[in-house]
Amino acid sequence: MNQNLYFSYIEEKLQTLSKRIESKGKLNLLDLHVHSENFYAHFFNKLYGYELENMNEFLQNVEAIDLIDKTNKIIIQVSATSTKRKIEQSLEKSILAGYKDYSFKFISISKDANGLRNKSFTNPHGLTFTPATDIFDINSILNKIITKSAEKTKPLYVFIKSELGNDIDMVKLDSNLASIINILANEEWGDVNKVSDVNTFEIERKIVHNKLTNSRVIIEQYALFYNKVDSKYKEFDKQGANKSNSVLGKITREFLKTYDSNNTDKSFQNTVDIITEKVIESANYDSIPLDELELCVEILVVDAFIRCKIFENPENYDYATA
Repeated sequence: MNQNLYFSYIEEKLQTLSKRIESKGKLNLLDLHVHSENFYAHFFNKLYGYELENMNEFLQNVEAIDLIDKTNKIIIQVSATSTKRKIEQSLEKSILAGYKDYSFKFISISKDANGLRNKSFTNPHGLTFTPATDIFDINSILNKIITKSAEKTKPLYVFIKSELGNDIDMVKLDSNLASIINILANEEWGDVNKVSDVNTFEIERKIVHNKLTNSRVIIEQYALFYNKVDSKYKEFDKQGANKSNSVLGKITREFLKTYDSNNTDKSFQNTVDIITEKVIESANYDSIPLDELELCVEILVVDAFIRCKIFENPENYDYATA
């Protein structure tokens, strides 16, 4: 996948979170702040290789310390207030006297902090603190991410999609599925069986048979959209376009190129990635937010899995209930 797509999605979600924090009232801000502490702990662990934990897991409401990495000796304050005085108030807290061998870092979660990086700060307890590199904001974080390869950016995208992604908009999903089916349906293939519903027990058997451990959640979740995909295929096929055959044939062919019986989970994800790339590269592609595009492709790949088009079937596999 193109690194720019991952980066654009991450940028949009971080900026949106920042704006939400800045616009909320005090009560909601407190709730968002707690969520932000946990979010940035996991996010910085992935981005910088830290081992941060929320300090509240050890002591409740500790002043000046929101996150702590005991292995790398790092403490972090996460704040919606980005001022010189705020940082100095944190550095002055008596509790920091017990962390003199730690480095102190500050994350501004709603405002730009660039103007603080060239200032001097009172640091009475002598913690390691270099403002130029130890003060973070959205822009400095994005500048770090943009230098990474697509391979290293994708885990950040997956995490942010999980944490900050929106609920599925069914109207958008319907429209996007139609668009993507149109893009993929450019070849003629053989007949495809259609049924009114699926047998979840049989799907479970096929998951186990193919040892799809990591992909299980996606398959189980998006199998629920089988009837929606089937209805879209039928709409197109009534027009004589035979698009269901074309799309399923395309997915089958790309799956066979990447299939590895020793790593079936990777084969599943590679199929999603390849089909997503094919959609993006199409001359007919009208830009869809990456998370929405990937959702639709995952639904279509899961549908192909159910319909016996990809992966091995267990003995007497029958996904149809009607």
